[in-house]
Amino acid sequence: MYWIYSKYTKENNFYGKSTPIELIKKYGSPLYVYNEKILRNRCKEMKNLVSYPHFIVNYSAKANSNLKFLKIIKNEGLHVDAMSPGEIFIELKAGFTPKMIFYISNNVSADEMKFAIDAGVNISIDSISQLELYGKINSGGKVALRFNPGIGAGHNAKVVTGGKKTKFGIDTAFIPKVKSLLNQYNLKLIGINQHIGSLFMDSTPYIESVKNILSVAEQFEDLEFIDFGGGFGIPYYKQDYEVRLNIKALGEELNEIMHSWANNYGKWVTFKVEPGRYISAECGVLLGTVNAIKTNSKTRYVGTDIGFNVIERPVLYESHHDIEIYRESEKASDKIEEVNLVGNICESGDIIAKGRFLPEIFEDDIIGILDAGAYGHVMSSNYNSRLRPAEVFIDMDGNDILTRRRDTLDDLLKVYKIN
Repeated sequence: MYWIYSKYTKENNFYGKSTPIELIKKYGSPLYVYNEKILRNRCKEMKNLVSYPHFIVNYSAKANSNLKFLKIIKNEGLHVDAMSPGEIFIELKAGFTPKMIFYISNNVSADEMKFAIDAGVNISIDSISQLELYGKINSGGKVALRFNPGIGAGHNAKVVTGGKKTKFGIDTAFIPKVKSLLNQYNLKLIGINQHIGSLFMDSTPYIESVKNILSVAEQFEDLEFIDFGGGFGIPYYKQDYEVRLNIKALGEELNEIMHSWANNYGKWVTFKVEPGRYISAECGVLLGTVNAIKTNSKTRYVGTDIGFNVIERPVLYESHHDIEIYRESEKASDKIEEVNLVGNICESGDIIAKGRFLPEIFEDDIIGILDAGAYGHVMSSNYNSRLRPAEVFIDMDGNDILTRRRDTLDDLLKVYKIN
């Protein structure tokens, strides 16, 4: 195989004993490939973030809820967040106990709350009206509350989950009402949590939000845990040598804050963080095939089978993913071209990378979309009645293991009642 543009995966021996060409031939195109070693290393980084003795890493399963993925994360000693009954269900199947699952609800029905209550998981509520609903159906129960820390951060406005322009969390101005409802329904507040957004590379706003949520925590007695949320970023611009988030410095600052606050509070509460993307993004590469190349009005289009039904982030968030190129032949790329890398969906916005400068690409080349392990397959769909791709793990020994098969045409009919 002729490796055209593949520094990251080469340096990390990402594909183990296989090659992208072999994997596509074996499992079909497009294809999600995950590297177990990278995944485990990211888990260990987070587990060792601080020395504070009561510290839990809650993996945000919305980033990637592949069953094999979740089993590895549990094996590494992490706990897990859930955003829906479906995530609770699959997390239990992966072996997490109810007490290892933190259900962070947002605008849910009474039935959904009852599902989480019956499952025995810890539940977070993020509005006054939802707290009252929870009290009516689980009087005397335990509950956690999500507060808005007043600070937001993220790579796009659509992923900022704190501050003045977000639907998430309880405004701190309503703390007196919160206390009144807790008393009215005899609810025990066991924890508080926050989340400022996704993908920060500068830890300053995160640390500021941590201090803010701790000031909220001081207004409640006998808390069991405080969840600082997540949003830990990863370098999506690897080929431009983007600097990584300084995890060591962040951990040292958090460690000092945790010890100092717990001493003042008079109780060694449990502190949690919620890294999703940081754990899962870099262990995933999405492979696809170049089917057509053309020029329209001076714009060069590289047409692939990676539509936004397969990876939605570039369309939804205008997000950047570095691109690698793999070729079976030894045909050389003699120039760098500015191209739009596009998919096969009948939408003009179906663009993976716009105005990207890449080595010359030919039909039948294999494209690798880096950092696709977070918000990739979990956001895929059958739009245009296209089939969702398979998911494959490269295990610790470099072997490829199918963990989720590719959709079939028959799968498109399974949800229908046909006479």
